[in-house]
Amino acid sequence: MESAKTDKIFEILTRSLGSLVLATAMGGFITLTILSWPSIKAFGPSFLWSTRWDPVQGQFGALPFIVGTLATSFLALFISTPFSLGTSLFLAEYSPPKIGNAVAFLVELLAAIPSVIYGLWGIFFLVPLVRKMEMAFNLPPYGVGGFTASLILAIMILPYATSVIREVISLVPQELREGAYALGATRWEVMRYVVLPYARSGILAGTVLALGRALGETMAITMVIGNRNELLRSIFEPTNTMASVIANEFTEATSSVYLSSLVEIGLVLFVITLVVNILARMVTERLKMEKGE
Repeated sequence: MESAKTDKIFEILTRSLGSLVLATAMGGFITLTILSWPSIKAFGPSFLWSTRWDPVQGQFGALPFIVGTLATSFLALFISTPFSLGTSLFLAEYSPPKIGNAVAFLVELLAAIPSVIYGLWGIFFLVPLVRKMEMAFNLPPYGVGGFTASLILAIMILPYATSVIREVISLVPQELREGAYALGATRWEVMRYVVLPYARSGILAGTVLALGRALGETMAITMVIGNRNELLRSIFEPTNTMASVIANEFTEATSSVYLSSLVEIGLVLFVITLVVNILARMVTERLKMEKGE
């Protein structure tokens, strides 16, 4: 009797906490919508594809920042994924426990470094390095820009994807590996035909977690992206992301339309992040169904 009562209390508590998380997300969406309503009313859907951002004339369009956010985030994901996957395979399949634990600690330590430190490191080390590379390839030697921001993001999201992928690979049943070895498979063949197919849904989940981290990064990107409110034509040019333009201009917003336009950019970022996670969830569930889970 006492056990049943305890279980009921625990069920109510967990349901309440889960509902609170959902209510918080919905509250954020509603708040952003209300605060951005003057901008929504003034510009309508054209806010999403307009390239003009002119606070003096009161003309605002979010397309340069949407493109900048997606370009830097996906390029960062493209750069970091081979490293996160390779590191995870090394930690889970190859490394001795002592070395593996040390490497895992160092990788996870990257997640604990404040973003402003990444930004300072980018300014004093990465920007001059990128500028030299641009000069070697006869490109405008900005140093700052989308490519530099993507490199910073790639380093910042690496531990998130690596941690998840490593755990997923570790959960692959040992019986599957032993069966493949018994059939004469090499270690590479076991990883390629057994481990990776079995863990692909978890690998995708780790990748999406890293992408979500990249989409919302603010301070480090603001310091190295160049902060130019123009549509990105080359990944090496200075640009802006949705998060960086909010960080740069929020305190300067003097008119209600200017302020609500910045809030609407936050609303668009919220929706993009939500859509990306929903699509990834759908793909993950489909992969699990194909695997028979």
